Amino acid sequence: MFEGIITPILTPFYRNSEQAINYSAAEELIEHLISCGVQGIFPLGSNGEFHLLSREEKKAFLKFVVEVTDHRVPVFAGTGSCATKEAVWLSREAEALGVDALSIVTPYFITPSQQELLGYFKEIAQSVRIPIVLYNIPKNTGCNISPSLLEELKAVGNIQAIKDSSGDLETLKSFLSVGKETGIDVLVGSDSRISDGYQLGASGAIAGTSNLLTKSLVQLDKSLREGNETKVRNYQNHIESLRSILPLGSVPSVLKYAVEQAGIAQVGPARKPVNELSADDQNKVQTLIEEFRNQNIL
Repeated sequence: MFEGIITPILTPFYRNSEQAINYSAAEELIEHLISCGVQGIFPLGSNGEFHLLSREEKKAFLKFVVEVTDHRVPVFAGTGSCATKEAVWLSREAEALGVDALSIVTPYFITPSQQELLGYFKEIAQSVRIPIVLYNIPKNTGCNISPSLLEELKAVGNIQAIKDSSGDLETLKSFLSVGKETGIDVLVGSDSRISDGYQLGASGAIAGTSNLLTKSLVQLDKSLREGNETKVRNYQNHIESLRSILPLGSVPSVLKYAVEQAGIAQVGPARKPVNELSADDQNKVQTLIEEFRNQNIL
């Protein structure tokens, strides 16, 4: 289950004052991703703007994603929260809806101690029976999962993997070292580190850029497993080209606009307070999409 390219899907919204979820666009996106060969669909991640969705929206969207995916690939649901009680509630709801695994981000406002994180993860994991993926993204949460905490959490049987989005190679190496000793799988969460991570022993990647560069990411996974270094460099360069324009706007505004311009799905804007791109920045995204088209990347 914890291998290959898993896409943390964008949550499509209508481009109006209500910014309600656009379910038809979500279905288009999911069908595109599965047809291109991704090995998992992950709603309610960072690129999915989980922090801007209500309880009711999260539950409804998870139900929809499970139904559309229809067991073709595993569904990983982001159910972490600042409050343990809230995370337990959503995790149980997600399990009841039929998701295959949960991704639990660390609390992201107050920075808990490692001992408090231990209690947080244990209580959530023990409330469900399905597998758990820990989510480490310290640049957004201010909270870093330590290797010793990861080792201690292995005693909780359904904690089976960790997604590392630190972007720090030493942190990734430390998790991989623990993984070799404990059997915990490590998934790369920083797209710039996918090639490095696989070569060090990561089992797969949860890659936001696969919303757009789906074929490149799937082929990167294949090329890394085959040891084709020339193709690996080529596909990793596609990712770096996209990453170079992502700072034009707040997450995930640039990626959403790019997905629309590529004709994949009308995913709409990021939810407010994030703004849509300026006309100049839209032109920069359009230029890159045209380059991708000319190179048969999309």
